[in-house]
Amino acid sequence: MQKVTKAVFPVAGLGTRFLPATKASPKEMLPIVDKPLIQYAAEEAVAAGIKDLIFITGRGKRAIEDHFDKAYELEAELQAHGKNKLLKEVRGLLPDGVTCAYIRQAEALGLGHAVMCARHLVGDEPFAVILADDLIDAQVPVMKQMVQAHAKTNGSLIAVQTVAREETGSYGIVSAEPHGDKISKMTGIVEKPQPEDAPSTLGVVGRYILSPRIFHFLENLRRGAGGEIQLTDAIGRLLREEGVYAYEFQGQRYDCGSKLGYLQATVNLGLKHPQLAKEFRDFLNGVVLPTGGTGA
Repeated sequence: MQKVTKAVFPVAGLGTRFLPATKASPKEMLPIVDKPLIQYAAEEAVAAGIKDLIFITGRGKRAIEDHFDKAYELEAELQAHGKNKLLKEVRGLLPDGVTCAYIRQAEALGLGHAVMCARHLVGDEPFAVILADDLIDAQVPVMKQMVQAHAKTNGSLIAVQTVAREETGSYGIVSAEPHGDKISKMTGIVEKPQPEDAPSTLGVVGRYILSPRIFHFLENLRRGAGGEIQLTDAIGRLLREEGVYAYEFQGQRYDCGSKLGYLQATVNLGLKHPQLAKEFRDFLNGVVLPTGGTGA
């Protein structure tokens, strides 16, 4: 069985839900405390043993490339002022041996199209897809959990979580049969069904390990919902030919593509920050809410 050594990060979206903050800055560079969303995603991939990071970018995403690039002037300034701890953090964003590649998605044709853009770099091996919008706080990084589960199933693996029935219209929803601990074999997948039409309440979250066979189906798909090439549609075809599994991960997921999810992530990760946690908790406890209650 081939190891998963490559991860694709689709980061070409416009981030319209965060305008005007994202007018000139990528939504993936929005910080949660002191690290941007894309760094959390990259660190998760590295923790899973992934060595090649492939970013599918678009117009206005140069800041992502700059973030992972060497910053000579900044490093010289930090060194000159004896700020060695910060210098170490800046230099150590990614460990030695990890490479970054950037591919421009010329036209925004959906998640499936973004994944297909990486075909020539992925080659004929299984690969991960990580959506930085979905920040998942977990004791064992979720992609590491999935790589371990993939070694057992040797099939494509889709991260899922139970969602409220009334929220199925916001997710890809899978139907599946139990296969093992936290793993189910998928029998179907549908994009954003109405609650009355949803086959289950298992919603797809932005973590995938996919067989390279997915590229065949993406290449031959017609545009689906929203006039886009839907990754969900390609997965639906793939599972007719190969085993595709749903994995119920352990961890707390924050939808940082929404303002509420972003704020929740900021507060909860702030409360875990090694330098800020105590002072931040004290601050929250002193916050008076409009209803007259108090904070944390």
